[in-house]
Amino acid sequence: MTGVDDHVARLTALVAGPSNRVEGNGTVGLLRRVCGAAVQTLSASGAGVAMMAGQGIRGVYAASDPSAERLEELQFTLGEGPCLDAYASRRPVLVPELTDSAMTRWPIYAPTAHDTGVRAVFAFPLQAGAARLGVLDVFRDHTGELKPEELRQALLLAEITVGALLDRHEQNGDRISPVDLDEAIEGRAELFQAQGMVMVQLGVSIEEAMVRMRAYAYADNRRLSEVAHDIVARRLFFDPDHT
Repeated sequence: MTGVDDHVARLTALVAGPSNRVEGNGTVGLLRRVCGAAVQTLSASGAGVAMMAGQGIRGVYAASDPSAERLEELQFTLGEGPCLDAYASRRPVLVPELTDSAMTRWPIYAPTAHDTGVRAVFAFPLQAGAARLGVLDVFRDHTGELKPEELRQALLLAEITVGALLDRHEQNGDRISPVDLDEAIEGRAELFQAQGMVMVQLGVSIEEAMVRMRAYAYADNRRLSEVAHDIVARRLFFDPDHT
């Protein structure tokens, strides 16, 4: 076995992992192993995977480390970033230098990511035909394009990840485990509920309500999910005279 077959076997083994891995055998564990494989094979400083639904709504996600997790969360808080662009365009988003045009493209996300030490980011959609499952993000602490071999490895890893997720779909009757699915649905339902509450509180459109929530989360350095939870629990109220 040589060439491409060797790469497939190695990446498949990294994603599958031994059954006693601390990440677990559920979908989140699978995604964590994908992140680890990306860091290991692509000279990355971090990686993240987000499984997404229509219109860029994130469900289950995982990251290689807390810093990468924060970068993943930030994109959904701000509503901008390579992950969302890759998902919407169905094409990889390759940014070998997180300056100049990237700062214009993502005026809030890019400077924030740069401040954390990220110098390059590469986002690869996870898709099969018309089905879009999510995005794999790869972060680097140095500038530079992916070498041709690294790009092939990244695309191959994305393909293997899609295959593994679809296998879970066949085995479990869903793309994610029941526990993961419950958490994802609960989180999205709470977000939508909070969005509706802010819409009523401010007398704005549903889209503007989300913008206000994202702005609040960013200004207060909090996750959007945390802000939504406080809104639903009525610990946070948006006053039209002070927003």
